[in-house]
Amino acid sequence: MTAEVFNVDYKEALAAAMAVEVFHNFSLVHDDIMDDAPLRRGHQTVHEKWDVNSGILSGDAMLILAYQYFEQYEPAVFMKLAKLFSKTALEVCEGQQWDVDFETRDDVTISEYLKMIEYKTAVLVAAAMKMGAIIAETSVENANLIYEFGLNLGLAFQLQDDYLDAFGDPETFGKQVGGDIIENKKTYLYLKAMAFSNKEQASHLSQVFSTHLEDNTEKIIWVKDVFNNSGASKATQQEIQEYTSKAFITLEKMNIEEDKKVMLRTFGENLMSRNV
Repeated sequence: MTAEVFNVDYKEALAAAMAVEVFHNFSLVHDDIMDDAPLRRGHQTVHEKWDVNSGILSGDAMLILAYQYFEQYEPAVFMKLAKLFSKTALEVCEGQQWDVDFETRDDVTISEYLKMIEYKTAVLVAAAMKMGAIIAETSVENANLIYEFGLNLGLAFQLQDDYLDAFGDPETFGKQVGGDIIENKKTYLYLKAMAFSNKEQASHLSQVFSTHLEDNTEKIIWVKDVFNNSGASKATQQEIQEYTSKAFITLEKMNIEEDKKVMLRTFGENLMSRNV
């Protein structure tokens, strides 16, 4: 889509798009192993359907495959794509490590959390968009602006994902609703609920987020009530809107035709109104 925005046939970007898609799916295969997640996109996760070792090896092979897709480009373009891809892949791994670390920490700040989701999720959206710009050989300014657009949209996307994890429809969400609560993840919802609660309420919430239960039904219901009653749910939705607005402000600075801006704006709006 980004290649088309900069007036290059989308077919030129297919190999790079495949690289991003295969890398993204590799990260999900390993992510699901770390989270011991039973479902992904409404289906059994790889390690559940086969076994953990197969999941690890499949993910490793997918990462190598991702790099192979860039071999289809001319040396100058290949170098720019591979450099951006390597930087992004390292950031994604760093973000994932932070995510794991946060589960055993009780002093996670909102700014740390936002940095974690920037690395774990947003940089991949941003890099995918910048790759289209690199392939189209547009201006450096346009390439940097589309990266910033993708970064803000990616942050909004991950906050939306956190929100849907707690409040999504199990029929459409495709993952286990309440998975983050079961895993005691210090999401934006949790951190805001802690910030908005008094000392006693915060202590209780923190205590609940240190438990691992066989049946989590009551835990999920109680935590969701806290998220709603504390104002954390509303604050999360406002933050999603804030990052979406930042993305659209960046969009206006780009040197592209108006119809291309409309295309990107529609993409952003659709992303934010999703329920899956």
